Parts: sequence; structure tokens; C-alpha cells
Amino acid sequence: MELIRGLCNVRPRHRGCVATIGNFDGVHLGHQAVLGQLAEKAAELNLPSVVITFEPYPQEFFAHGAVPPRLTRFREKIQALRRYSVDRVLCLPFNRALSETSAQDFVRRILVEGLGVRYLVVGDDFRFGHLRQGDFAMLKAAGAQHGFQVVNRHTFSIDGARVSSTRIREALTRGDLNAAGKLLGRPYRMCGRVARGDQRGRTIGFPTANIYLHRKASPVQGVFAVEVFGLDAEPLPGAANVGTRPTVDGTRALLEVHLFDFAQDIYGRYVQVDFLHKLRDEQKFASLDDLKRQIAMDERQAREFFDSGLT
Repeated sequence: MELIRGLCNVRPRHRGCVATIGNFDGVHLGHQAVLGQLAEKAAELNLPSVVITFEPYPQEFFAHGAVPPRLTRFREKIQALRRYSVDRVLCLPFNRALSETSAQDFVRRILVEGLGVRYLVVGDDFRFGHLRQGDFAMLKAAGAQHGFQVVNRHTFSIDGARVSSTRIREALTRGDLNAAGKLLGRPYRMCGRVARGDQRGRTIGFPTANIYLHRKASPVQGVFAVEVFGLDAEPLPGAANVGTRPTVDGTRALLEVHLFDFAQDIYGRYVQVDFLHKLRDEQKFASLDDLKRQIAMDERQAREFFDSGLT
């Protein structure tokens, strides 16, 4: 899969494709249905498939306060898209210039002159361009004018409701990892490189692999039973904490993973952490001894979860 960063890096060889536009946060089952729809048309027309996305997301650019936490960082999203027959990703920097681009200019510069789109899949509620003046009807008219077909995304529903990033975020917030996994089509996952920490966990008998979140807010908080991929043996079971570690006056959000019966040096390794079951919320303890007792209980409960065969 080829990643194209910005319209300035689109070349003549990139012209002629089938495409879709969106944030694709989480690359959930609804997104996967769109990608399947796109792949079928790409094969039919013998053209590459392209996902057009934005960094930051438009709602993040326009927000003046807190924004919903992302399900996936940019790198995680790119990794997920690789699994679904996507040939290229065009990532457009969402800045003031793009936000002030008219809908007509967006179609002309990006879809027609840039990519030479032949087939475009978007939702019928899709809005784009300055002041969100472009809509599905406008795209249909532009397609008729410039010679590309515009079709609606197939609605993908589970349990009578549309699958969406918002719905997954709500499930994660309430700790319902089964519901989130059902909508994602896989366990919720965070990825990152193992970094050196203060090694406090080692001193109390529970060494952890520390992974910085590199995001403004996390969609999950608390203590979880997890599986870790990316090491020599996988998956490896463990217990993980996502939070600021209030007992030791931490301030920066961190993912800490304690791998069971594991003692290898994995600093610098890039790992994937699947969240399988929430054990409890993060809390502040009166002493390190209290924290140590709770971590031992967390490990015991996580081991019982894995032993139960519910993974």
C-alpha cells in the first residue's frame, strides 16, 4: 500500500482510480464494508483503490475545546487499512487553506485533476468544502459533468443500529469491550514502541512494558486483561493499566503492560496490545503497599479470565 502525503505528492501515475473519502477512525466493520465495496469496483475496472483521509480530522481542526478521543492513531489506521486491499491512501493536511477550499475547487483539484477518480463511494450525508457547502447531490452532478460515478455507502448495522466510531467510543467508555469488538470486527487495539520508564513496577515485583499513547485523550481508561502481539512468542497474556498513575503522582497518560511469566528485554520493540476484558477503573492508593496488593489481585483476576477460556 502506498501512502501519499498531501496533494503536492500526487503524480501523473496516480491518475485513474476508485476512491472513498473519510476519517476511517477505527477501521470498523462499517468501514470494512465500504472498503470491500471499493475493492470489488477496483477489480471490475482494473483500477487502484484510494482512501482519501485527513490529518488532523476536520472536527479536530475546528474544535475550540476537547474533542472525542481517537480510536486509532494515524499509524494504527494505516496499519489497519493495509489489511483490506487498499492500494493507496491520500492523506490531506486539514489546514486553513483546505478548510477554505470551495466544494467546486475540491472536486476539480483533488478528484478530477489530481486523482482522475472514476468511481467514488461516500455517505449520502457527506458534506465537504468551505462552510460544508458540498453534498452528495453536488457530487453526483459533478460526477456527471466530469465522467465519474458517485455511489452511496452501504449502511452497515449491527443489533439494529448503524456501526460508527461514536458507537464504539461509547462502548469503550463504559468498559464494554465485547460490544466494541463486535463493532470493530476484532478486539480493540493500541500499538506503540516499548519505552524506558522509571522502572517503579520492577521494584514492587511487577515489571511493565511502558508505551506512550501519543494522543490527546485515550478512549479507554483503567485496568484490563490484554494480549500482546509483535514479540517472538505471541500472543502473550498480561494485565495493562491505561492512565496517569495517580498513586505515584503521574501526569502523562501511559499504557503499562505487565506480561505474565515473562522476563525478556523488549525495550524499543513495536508491539500491538489487544484489550479483552476490563478489570476495574484506575484509582489512587494510599501507599505503594496498597498498590502492590491491588496489582497482585489484578493479575490473579486477569489470569482467571484467560483460564476461563472467554478470550
